[in-house]
Amino acid sequence: MTVSFCGLELRHPIVNGSGTFDAIAARRAFGDAVLERFPFAAFVSKTITLAPRGGNPPPRLYETPAGMINSIGLPNKGLRGYLEEDLPELAALPVPLITNVMGSDPSELCALVEAVDDREEVDAIELNVSCPNVRTGLDIGADPAELGAVLREVRPRTAKPVIVKLTPNTADVARAAQAAQAAGADAVSLINTLRAYAPHPRRPRAAWLGNATGGLSGPAVRAVALAQVGEVARRVSLPIVGMGGVQTGAHAANIVEAGATLVAVGTENFRDPLAATRISRELDDFFAKSGEIVE
Repeated sequence: MTVSFCGLELRHPIVNGSGTFDAIAARRAFGDAVLERFPFAAFVSKTITLAPRGGNPPPRLYETPAGMINSIGLPNKGLRGYLEEDLPELAALPVPLITNVMGSDPSELCALVEAVDDREEVDAIELNVSCPNVRTGLDIGADPAELGAVLREVRPRTAKPVIVKLTPNTADVARAAQAAQAAGADAVSLINTLRAYAPHPRRPRAAWLGNATGGLSGPAVRAVALAQVGEVARRVSLPIVGMGGVQTGAHAANIVEAGATLVAVGTENFRDPLAATRISRELDDFFAKSGEIVE
């Protein structure tokens, strides 16, 4: 089941959700076996910001009955650390590399995109627009007009494919997708995590997470993902990377049937680091048995 996506030829439609698989740590632990059995058709880096980030205060994780809430806070080495330390290692992966970047205003995003555009190791750029704007305090991607304005500044800074990772925490995610398409995006990805709160089990009126709220992922968001992917697919003509609670080939097939070109696996990677390989095979079997051909 080979797939063409934004000019990239992929051997199957399964990729990782940003920040859900540490390829560098995996290779240090298991050596070149990671490259030989690499589970994804393309690799999406964890989110890179202009300056280094230490992440949110602990606790950072909270298990729910059907998923988890994370408040990791995007710890990373910053742009310089990524380019000098992480990128050379990620370039050794046997699949195309998509670098995910996030800034709190257009100038930060432009600087990140320009720097990444200069590196031939990077095949595409994913914009994480779930960051609060420093002026409004709202997610950049929550306001279609603001998203379009930001993307119109960013788009001319790179010739690489630009994927906009939409926030689900907005009144109409499809309107945001339309704004991204009008401003020159090559693709969109969704859904990101849903904003959630975890109460402390022993302290009344206290939060468990160090940052109070976090992002809900896993099986609990699957139905929301299907609804939002389907709505976006009906309103734009862009390729879609669909994600949200995918654990099996049947779940991946549901995302594809909703309108996605690629399927990203996220939370399931923590339970099974090779889940993408299994899901890809199950997806092949699912469509073979149904008589459908997906290209």
